[in-house]
Amino acid sequence: MSEVLERLTRVLEARKGANPDSSYVAMLYDKGLDTILKKIGEEATETVIAAKDGNLPQVIYETADLWFHSMVMLVHLGATPADVLAELERRFGLSGIEEKAGRKSK
Repeated sequence: MSEVLERLTRVLEARKGANPDSSYVAMLYDKGLDTILKKIGEEATETVIAAKDGNLPQVIYETADLWFHSMVMLVHLGATPADVLAELERRFGLSGIEEKAGRKSK
């Protein structure tokens, strides 16, 4: 996993026990999953709008926000970016059609 993802995961884990008044991430954790998911939806929409506008620097900025909030969700749920990377690694060598067909049996 990338060093940046590892460092960010450690910070997100540490914020789980922090005072919500002292940390944005701690505040998200304190407010719960619905608040985290709403933030992901907001960031996803902003990413789509930036892409639709053809604004690459803004796409990158918004994608970073989307990834960040997705990582907050993962850590909140007890997972890590390493779990997502392992799933992506598992999919190498599978066609998209095969991978999609495999979902139906789960």
